[in-house]
Amino acid sequence: MAQRRSARTATAAGLTGLVAAAATAVALHTAHAGPSAVPDGTAPPGAQQQPLGEADGFASVSALGLDGTTGGEGGPTVVVDTTDELLTAIDTTGPMVIMVEGTIDITSKQGVRPDKTILGVGGDATINGGGFDFHGSSNVIIQNLTFTDAEDDAINVGQNSHHIWIDHNTFVSPVDGSIDVVREADYVTVSWNHFAGTDKSMLISHSDGAGTDVGHLKVTIHHNYFDGSAQRHPRVRFAEPVHVYNNYFRSNELYGVASTMDAGMLVEGNYFEDVPFPCHSAGGYADSGPGRLVERDNVFVNSGTCETAGAVAEPGEYYSYTMDEAASVPTIVPAGAGAGKL
Repeated sequence: MAQRRSARTATAAGLTGLVAAAATAVALHTAHAGPSAVPDGTAPPGAQQQPLGEADGFASVSALGLDGTTGGEGGPTVVVDTTDELLTAIDTTGPMVIMVEGTIDITSKQGVRPDKTILGVGGDATINGGGFDFHGSSNVIIQNLTFTDAEDDAINVGQNSHHIWIDHNTFVSPVDGSIDVVREADYVTVSWNHFAGTDKSMLISHSDGAGTDVGHLKVTIHHNYFDGSAQRHPRVRFAEPVHVYNNYFRSNELYGVASTMDAGMLVEGNYFEDVPFPCHSAGGYADSGPGRLVERDNVFVNSGTCETAGAVAEPGEYYSYTMDEAASVPTIVPAGAGAGKL
C-alpha cells in the first residue's frame, strides 16, 4: 500500500549526496582534468564518486541479477565538457560517474555501457542535438541534464536493457520521443522530469506487433511535469504494470495517457488540468487495440473523463512508495521537476 507523506521531501534528501558529488567533481576538474578529462577513458588521479540518492520505483527492485540501480557506484568520477570526452566516458567498460559541464553537442543516439551515472553539474548542463541509447545495457542513472533538439529520441531504453533511472532532467524539442522504453526493456523509473512543450513525450513498446514485450516493460513514472506537451505521457502497449502517479498534466493538447494492446496501467494521485482526454484505454488509441487502466485519487480540472477498463497488477507488490495528495501536485511538481531543481 502507498503511504501518504511528502515524496518531494524524501527525494530532495536523497539527492544531497549528488550535490556534494558535483562540487567535488568541479574541484577535481580544475585540479586535474584541464580540457581533456578522459582522453583515454581513464579517470583523473584521485577522483572518486560521492554517495548519490537512491533509485525508487521499478528501478529499485532487485531482479535480473541486480539489487536495484546504483549506476557508477564504486567507480571513479570524471568530468567532461567536450563531445569526445563524453563519448569516451559513456563507452568505457566498468562503473563510472560522469559529471557533465556546460553544453555538449552530439549527434544521433549514442550508446551507454552498463554501470554509469551521468550527472549534470549545476543547472545548465545540456546534451544538444542527440541523445543516449541503451542496447543490452543496465544499471544506469541519468540526472540533472537538459536535452535539447535531439534529432531522434533523447533517451531510448531498448533491447533488454534494465534498471535505468531517469531523474530530474528537462526535455526540449526532440524530433521524435523524449523517452522510449521498448524491446523487452525492464525495471525503469522516470521521476521528477520536465517535459517542456514536447510532442511525443514517452512511448512504452514501439509497435502493435511487439508481442515479445509481454511480461516486460515494468516502468514507474512519478512527479513529472508534462508542461504543455502534446501526447504520450505515456502511450503504452503490452506492459504491466506501468505505474503513473503524482504527475502534473497541464494543457496536453491530444491526450494524457493511453493504455493499448492489453497493457496494464495504474494511474493514481495525478493532477490533470486543461487536458481534453486524460486517459485512453477501453477503446484503444489510433490503430492500437484496447488496454487496461485503473484510476484512483486523481484530480481533473477543466478536463475530460479518464477512460478505464479491467484490472491491473498492483505496483505495491513489487516496491513500496509514497504519495503526495493530488491537490498539492501543481505546487510541488513544478517547483521540483527538471534540471537544476535538485
